[in-house]
Amino acid sequence: MAVIEAKGLRKRYGKTLALDGIDLTVGEGRILGLIGPNGAGKSTALNAILGLIPCEGELAVLGRDPWAQRDRLMEEIAFIADVAVLPRWMRVGQALDYVAGVHRRFDRARAEALLGRTSIRRGSRVGQLSKGMVVQLHLALIMAVDARLLVLDEPTLGLDLLYRKSFYDTLINDYFDGQRTIVVSTHQVDEIQHILTDVVFLNRGRIVLDAAMEDLETRYAEVAVRPEGLAEARKLEPVHERQVFDRSFLIFEGADRAALARLGEVRTPSLADLFVALMGPAPAEAGRAA
Repeated sequence: MAVIEAKGLRKRYGKTLALDGIDLTVGEGRILGLIGPNGAGKSTALNAILGLIPCEGELAVLGRDPWAQRDRLMEEIAFIADVAVLPRWMRVGQALDYVAGVHRRFDRARAEALLGRTSIRRGSRVGQLSKGMVVQLHLALIMAVDARLLVLDEPTLGLDLLYRKSFYDTLINDYFDGQRTIVVSTHQVDEIQHILTDVVFLNRGRIVLDAAMEDLETRYAEVAVRPEGLAEARKLEPVHERQVFDRSFLIFEGADRAALARLGEVRTPSLADLFVALMGPAPAEAGRAA
């Protein structure tokens, strides 16, 4: 059974079409990166999955209608938003007490163990903690819930590099077990590339790319081409072109790698470079204009 199954999902806010009939399937034990610019429809998609908004089309999460069966569904879902919602007056120990009292799948001992790795004191108020420490607290609370689906919406926004790396290391090493499913929406593309099993690029409410990470290595290739080989390279119809000093970097989809190797050094493009290539204007034309 798919953890998330969407068919023709559509959502309109007034004249704005936030989701334009998207189809999406996320299997059990996958880590999906939902990536797109501001206004792409990422938050709308997450809100639909969490049962916060109704949508046109078909949507099932863990086999349930998230809008009609949200109460039961939320027993199996955990969520971290881009802004921690813990009250600033609450003490750390009170946060543990609260979650233990409202969520039957909360393992307090596990939360205590996770917090034991940090410098967070049980008597500290949330308002006294740094933003990084608040995220650590929130993560400990969420990771102590035995959920089948974890949804993350810009979870490391505003954190420094060390906290961001620690967040994802903890997520993979202490939470992901190969059976739980994680959906993460973020702008820090390079930082999550190594943990993803699947990626979706969303733009203007439509899916631009939906692929397993292992398939990207055979589907896309980037070649560094010197000026004398540029005309020949353009005949192979790259999907994107950018120039750095005296070399042009061209990205191709479905091209023969042996043929590309004659033009220059071939590599698999980073997720960030692929994002720019597929989201930007007509790339080859942009390269010629430059």
